[in-house]
Amino acid sequence: MPGSAQNRDPESDAAFFADLAWNIKIWARELGFAEAGIADTALDEHEARLLNWLDRGRHGEMDYMARHGARRSRPRDLVPGTLRVISVRMDYLPPGGVDPWAVLEDPRLGYVSRYALGRDYHKVLRARLQALAERIAAVSGPFGYRAFVDSAPVLEKALAERAGLGWIGKHTNLINARSGSWFFLGELYTDQPLPPDAPGANHCGSCRACIDVCPTQAIVAPYELDARRCISYLTIESRGPIPVEFRPLIGNRVFGCDDCQLVCPWNRFAAPSAESDFMPRHGLDAPGLRLLFAWSEAEFLQYTTGSALRRVGYDGWRRNIAVALGNALRGAREPDRTAIIESLTARGDDPSALVREHVRWALEQ
Repeated sequence: MPGSAQNRDPESDAAFFADLAWNIKIWARELGFAEAGIADTALDEHEARLLNWLDRGRHGEMDYMARHGARRSRPRDLVPGTLRVISVRMDYLPPGGVDPWAVLEDPRLGYVSRYALGRDYHKVLRARLQALAERIAAVSGPFGYRAFVDSAPVLEKALAERAGLGWIGKHTNLINARSGSWFFLGELYTDQPLPPDAPGANHCGSCRACIDVCPTQAIVAPYELDARRCISYLTIESRGPIPVEFRPLIGNRVFGCDDCQLVCPWNRFAAPSAESDFMPRHGLDAPGLRLLFAWSEAEFLQYTTGSALRRVGYDGWRRNIAVALGNALRGAREPDRTAIIESLTARGDDPSALVREHVRWALEQ
């Protein structure tokens, strides 16, 4: 244990925290994380990019991004006393699920982003981070910390890059050279002066596969995403009508979009998750659109209990599926065409004006 604040030996303190940092990475793996790293709080370059992104309005309806401003890029403003950030990642790609491309190519099915097929990742990672903090405290004694899992104004990808867990790719997701990008991130803000790791180096090179594949061209330039065009934003974050020009481009994606990850060459190294909580539930890796559209509100709440899908809400869920059914109707043959029209017509007088408007659009297809 390091010396007291009044009588510390700098050399023994440095050795103690170096050893602690080593052990933190071991404990993190024992707790189910794929990797852990330690970042300092120097995010000036990322802050400039964030503020420029906000100034351009590319955050769309996500007003909280603007409200939090620079607190997101200044860990010490968010949690006073923070010296380092322990960044962790956990793989989530489920083994044995239906091939994503096969789902995307079948208009009768709905595509759910692979991260949302199982239990809500916030709960899984937060519990493991708390366990990690308790292991640290057992060795170092009580210390100041706060755990975050996409739950506060935190620049998690920038911190993970600073912690050596990978680099931010041209699609703005974090990429790890050994594991691709199918993983969640979490953080422990700490007041302990742990030795930081070397930041991750960029290995995107001249590749632009993610830029070219994006259905709505939301990656407006390398490392620049306009959320207002992004299918993940349109189907999850946005609460209003989906702009008409984007509806045909959404295809059968009813919750999020993974195209930029599916084409990334680094994901050939991605390992399936060993975490049972991330296994697909209720057949959501390849669900029938008409079946999803027929869910009552009670069924929606039942099947999305403990799931990230709950975030979109029942109205947003039906809005998204109506768009997907409209896209399926465009090229459908009998008897699928008649069945799709029946499903849509049944929602023609839905209590939600949002749903009714998207149903009308779908029937026009």
